[in-house]
Amino acid sequence: MKHAWEDCLTEVDKIVIEKGHYGQPRGFGKKPLLLIIDLQPNYIGADKPIEDQLDEWPSGGGEACWTGVRKILSLRDVARECGVPIFYTRNVQNATNAFDSFATKTKRDQTKYIDGAPEADLLECVKPLPTEMIIPKSYASAFYGTPLQSYLVKLGIDTVIIVGGSTSGCCRATAVDAVTRNYNLGYVEDCLFDRITISHKAALLDVWMKYGDVVNSDYVKEYFYSLKEEK
Repeated sequence: MKHAWEDCLTEVDKIVIEKGHYGQPRGFGKKPLLLIIDLQPNYIGADKPIEDQLDEWPSGGGEACWTGVRKILSLRDVARECGVPIFYTRNVQNATNAFDSFATKTKRDQTKYIDGAPEADLLECVKPLPTEMIIPKSYASAFYGTPLQSYLVKLGIDTVIIVGGSTSGCCRATAVDAVTRNYNLGYVEDCLFDRITISHKAALLDVWMKYGDVVNSDYVKEYFYSLKEEK
């Protein structure tokens, strides 16, 4: 599999990776969870070039996000077919942005990010099933200040498959926290997206080198089907 970051590596970078033996596969377990991060209008925006939708959606990633959303929904179909649990997160603030450390880094209308605002809900096309958990969060990691860890223990999950956005933000923070808790990690490259190209590529590289397995959605579909066949 060719990865997005490969065109960014210098010859010295390649030597460091080779000599340091980085990027070795960890593999997946027998009980995965598909974790879908922040598919909200605030962060996805409009299905057009990012620069053409920023006035309306200053946090939106535009058409690259929508390409990823369609890949995610296709992967979710297979997860449902194979009986893989599916969780979603929503990044929101409750009642006030006074405690939002990210808000101080931007100048924009923060009312759209309060829980209850339609822009903070999941995209209309997502439509979770009643059996699929939606977890609100107020910080980057889906583990921080949420009951996610408790739910994973209850379900006996050993592998967390992460998709959504942004690659370098909430997805990466969640990925690091998942590995810190000793879960196997799948980081699905064609189902991840970011606003800044270099941030996307660097985050993928970082996760691949040190934390988990960076794979594509076809690989994960085959993995899900293989578990279904074993049942």
